[in-house]
Amino acid sequence: MITSFFNKSRPLYFVLVFFTAILAFVIARISRINEGLTLDFILKQIVLLLIVFGSILLLNFIVNKNSLTNKNNYETLLFSLFLLFITQATSASNVLLSNLFVLLGLRRIISLRSPKNTKKKLFDAAFWIAIATLFYFWSILFFVLIILSLVLYTDNNVRHWIIPFLGLISVFLISNAVSVVLYDSFLGVFYQYPEINYDFSNYNSIQYLIAITVLLSFGIWSSMFYLKNIKKKKKAFRASFKTIIIAAVIGFVIVILAPEKNGSEFLFLFAPLAIIIANYIDVIQEKWFKEIFLGVLILVPFVLLLL
Repeated sequence: MITSFFNKSRPLYFVLVFFTAILAFVIARISRINEGLTLDFILKQIVLLLIVFGSILLLNFIVNKNSLTNKNNYETLLFSLFLLFITQATSASNVLLSNLFVLLGLRRIISLRSPKNTKKKLFDAAFWIAIATLFYFWSILFFVLIILSLVLYTDNNVRHWIIPFLGLISVFLISNAVSVVLYDSFLGVFYQYPEINYDFSNYNSIQYLIAITVLLSFGIWSSMFYLKNIKKKKKAFRASFKTIIIAAVIGFVIVILAPEKNGSEFLFLFAPLAIIIANYIDVIQEKWFKEIFLGVLILVPFVLLLL
């Protein structure tokens, strides 16, 4: 019943997805709302909420454009539910912006399966990821995804290996030029500098422990079937599916390295994880198990709100 409802794109489906995202967004800001509302605060939150909506729609576009699922739109549902699992994922404006640019870069990376405009795609991917780095430094790790994608596509064109670095350098030069004009100094435009924090004590709460346990257990279980089923995909699409699993690993590494363990760092993991789990839901043969699997993912975040 649950899976049949979400199996097709319907207006009500996206209303529920956006409602879930709004709920997560508002809950993450309840404490600040109690402190009082100002026009600047409201306008900023509207912009950030639009970025969340844009990320959901962009994820849906990436998946449908590149046939990463069977067009059941589970990935958008899962992404919004993940936001509700860890509502703090929407709390940092710099992370929301960085993740949006990472998704734009991911879109160009996956499109490399088509040999058309390869140079432009590589430059664009590096350019977007470099911009993401301006807002959150460790998103620079997704630059590795570009290089690994060239390996997956067995691209032996030397110029193609150089172009991503040109995209990275372009953003560096432009940002420094802006920094000199606005701040009269180099690197002043950068939001933060590289830091690493291995203190996970902030996750020592019942909500975090349950959310992380469910996400990791479901993610790891789904990943095993995801990797197994890559061999069954058309040869032209296999590299794209491998790119998603690498993106998930990079997202997990960012969670480990994040200088501030405030929950926002999980946002980088949500998109690839949503695609992986959506693919697993596709291949579940037992209808009762599929219903329970998806039902748990829907029910748990709402239960966590009551704790």
